[in-house]
Amino acid sequence: LGVSCFYHDAAAALLKDGKIIAASEEERFTRKKHDNGFPKHAIEFCLKQAGITIKDINAVIFYEKPFIKFERILYNCIATFPRSCLWFLKAIPAWLNRKLWFSHILEKETGYRGEVYFGDHHLSHAASSFYTSPFKEAAYLTVDGVGEWTTTSMGMAKEGHLKVLKEIHYPHSLGLLYSTFTAYLQFAVNSGEYKVMGLASYGTPKYKNLIYENLLEVKSDGSFHLNMDYFAFQHSFKSFSQKFCDLFGPVIPPEKEFTQKAADLAASIQKVIEEVLIKQVNYLYTLYPSENLCLAGGVALNCVANAHILRSGPFKNIYIQPAAGDAGGAVGAAYYLSARKDIWTHAYYGSDGQEYEGQNIKTFLDEQKIPYVSFPNTQDLVRETAKQIAENKVVGWFQGRQEFGPRALGHRSILGNPACKDMQEILNLRIKHREKFRPFAPSVLKESANRYFEIGDIESPFMLFIAEVRPEAKKQLPAITHVDGSARLQTVSREAEPLYHALIEE
Repeated sequence: LGVSCFYHDAAAALLKDGKIIAASEEERFTRKKHDNGFPKHAIEFCLKQAGITIKDINAVIFYEKPFIKFERILYNCIATFPRSCLWFLKAIPAWLNRKLWFSHILEKETGYRGEVYFGDHHLSHAASSFYTSPFKEAAYLTVDGVGEWTTTSMGMAKEGHLKVLKEIHYPHSLGLLYSTFTAYLQFAVNSGEYKVMGLASYGTPKYKNLIYENLLEVKSDGSFHLNMDYFAFQHSFKSFSQKFCDLFGPVIPPEKEFTQKAADLAASIQKVIEEVLIKQVNYLYTLYPSENLCLAGGVALNCVANAHILRSGPFKNIYIQPAAGDAGGAVGAAYYLSARKDIWTHAYYGSDGQEYEGQNIKTFLDEQKIPYVSFPNTQDLVRETAKQIAENKVVGWFQGRQEFGPRALGHRSILGNPACKDMQEILNLRIKHREKFRPFAPSVLKESANRYFEIGDIESPFMLFIAEVRPEAKKQLPAITHVDGSARLQTVSREAEPLYHALIEE
């Protein structure tokens, strides 16, 4: 049993003989977005899915080493005292009361009294990608905010083993650099970074040189050094300092309509991240010149940067696990302990929603006097749903087991007509109640992807790459074509998801 929690995106994952049985984030059960608490519900689900109890578990592994992480916290507080005083008083009780005592909390919440192991944060990330990839060997790059001390890790995976080749340590972090701009643009840190990525397409990177000249020193091998005068995350719950505001101006207030300055800042930090990552993968290739690259860590959820690495980098094949952030650490920790390959062709390892089986739904609808139609077979269901979508209706599509990771991949999805020019605005403003600029992703049949997108031979089953929409398709598909002519696509195969494939085909 692999477990991640106490920072963000708590999750649990269960392996049997090296094969995945179940994996889910705690938020799926508590309905608290990015729930970071102990994943009791996710663990209970994993056990239930396997038909076992906690007594049948051979080993539990936590995705990182809490005491080493606590060492960094203490060192950080001392190094920045007295500025860190208030931060220390607020942060330390959470560590002393909860974050250091995973084994005790595990026993209290589940009754487990067996072996407990503690993995390394970035090795958990690397394992989550390599052991689920189709590669027999690969280079790996993990990039996030921070684990114990590491913020970036380069390594190689061969013969089932992972070897670290180079690391970059806190406070120098690409993830925290990107999160600082996320906070400055008034989006939520650790959850709003994808908004910055989407907003970037509306701007030009006019502040890129300013970032390089003041905030960031980068070497040819992709190693880098942050100028900490511009950051406050070492001693405060704020990300940026007053000097940051002096450089870029007062904090940009949240507005329904973004400002051009906000878009230009987003474009600038996005471009910087892409350029540094390219330097890192080029250097990694000199250390281990494989054809294959595995990416993981929260920064690996930046699908624009991923596509840039794929186009511009030296690696022929790239694989990214669908829950590349901390939730995936639970999976990675379990695989690291197992040290056995288990290729993922889909991400449907969450709850199957048995509480919503047909009879329960029918009973609920009858009690609430809600009209409904029940279809005798899937062919009729698919035909009618496709007709509704073609008529510009918005459809809630619920089937099978939940997706693991942040992307809706056809099992818990809101579906609309990509050919309707008003669909993006309808979904953003009337259904999702979110910023107007946010793009929507297309699900496309794997065999038809090249008809609409310039994607080549690459598959994107987990919606983690963008591709250019072909010129002739841009006018056909306005709802999924972003302002820069790109789309974050999901390629759907008949083998991995027959029902969703059938719906798109119809």
